Amino acid sequence: MSVQPGIKPSETEHEAFRNSVGTMDETGKRKWVFPRKPKGKYTSYRNYTSYVLLTLFFILPFIKIRNNPFLLINVIDRKFFIFGQPFYLQDFFILALGAVTSVIFVMLFTVVFGRIFCGWLCPQTLFMEMVFRKIEYWIEGDRNKQMKLDRQDWDTEKIRKRLLKWSAFTLISLLITHFMFMYIVGYREVFRIMIQGPAENALQFMVMLSFTAIFYFTFAWLREQVCTLVCPYGRLQGVLIDKQTINVYYDFRRGENRSKWRNGEDRKATGKGDCIDCQQCVVVCPTGIDIRNGQQLECINCTACIDACDEIMEKVSLPKGLIRYATEAEIENQEKFRFTSRMKATSVFLALLIGFLGFLLYDRGTMEAKFIKPAGSTFFTRNGKITNTFIYTFLNKTNERKVLSIKVMSPENGEITFFGSDKIILKGDEILKGNINITFPETKIRFSKQNIVIGVFDQNGKMLDSFETTFEGPFKLLL
Repeated sequence: MSVQPGIKPSETEHEAFRNSVGTMDETGKRKWVFPRKPKGKYTSYRNYTSYVLLTLFFILPFIKIRNNPFLLINVIDRKFFIFGQPFYLQDFFILALGAVTSVIFVMLFTVVFGRIFCGWLCPQTLFMEMVFRKIEYWIEGDRNKQMKLDRQDWDTEKIRKRLLKWSAFTLISLLITHFMFMYIVGYREVFRIMIQGPAENALQFMVMLSFTAIFYFTFAWLREQVCTLVCPYGRLQGVLIDKQTINVYYDFRRGENRSKWRNGEDRKATGKGDCIDCQQCVVVCPTGIDIRNGQQLECINCTACIDACDEIMEKVSLPKGLIRYATEAEIENQEKFRFTSRMKATSVFLALLIGFLGFLLYDRGTMEAKFIKPAGSTFFTRNGKITNTFIYTFLNKTNERKVLSIKVMSPENGEITFFGSDKIILKGDEILKGNINITFPETKIRFSKQNIVIGVFDQNGKMLDSFETTFEGPFKLLL
């Protein structure tokens, strides 16, 4: 393909690639992608990032904070722990606000920084490129060897390598499933199921095998099509990014008019650009696209094309950065990249969102108290005093044992009578219910329904929570 210097390829060439998926032919048949093994600066950075994230994935189920799991999402038993903090149904609004905050964060992050998450942090990319793809390279070799193996008949070599690869993929999928379930039911429960065997846990084993099959199908066959056909984030980016968004871009002003390399040739004198049309940015792409066609939904910003292009530029003694992290405005106007005011403001707002989310997660108090009148109950009077019955519910959000006391804070002179012992002992992570009577002199109750405040204190006199409820009395006509 050749175009006039400084003109986008998309402005002169037929854009048929935008009406199709790079991993399918015109008939809709799957085109298998055999990406070349990437290497370079960004690939090394991504490797280090993946080592950290994979290590966290495999050790977090065993980490406890104050004897609580670091992360546990047990929907079945309604047990939720995030950063070691327990969450209950009463805290659902916090999780909902946190989810909304996370969505806003992702959207704003994409507006400024593009799809960095897809290429560097997404679990799909992480496991596909840093685990399963590496196993494939180890067993079948690099791009050319894989293509040769795919074309050859099912001889002894092909059967041996494919069986070895499929077996490794199955074991890795099974391992991922077990650790995923540790985030749902805890590692002790997973170990218990494994020790007892499928005879006593048939349903659990069927569920685990089903998820193992899903993971195997995803990473052994579906692969990059998760990003191009399934994941909505790639399609959402089309309405989120603009010319000021940082993405992986091909510098068409510098690269066009592209043509093959010739030693000793003065490319500028002949009107040729720096792109030598080596196709290395294409063969290294895990989603099978040509980044030179411009921004595409299939691009996951994995930086493999940057490393491949930089390697070629270095070999032919041309400046690196023909493909690089940049904004579209920077490429079009040939301006040096700068962190704009919008980027700074958005980054500050993102930091505030993270702080707000952290505040939601941690500012929940150590316990929750409620005092509710039993359905159908009413007050009674005796010796010039009015009495109401309340059902109290205490939720201890810590693992510490608490000795509690109750006091009417407003109005004054409220007396509390317990049904049984007045010593309330609340174990860690326990919900406790009981009944109390609260009595006031008639002179203190001015309304038929009067608001009162009840405080709950620990044995050191520190108030842990308070609750405002309604105290009922006889109707009074105020003159």
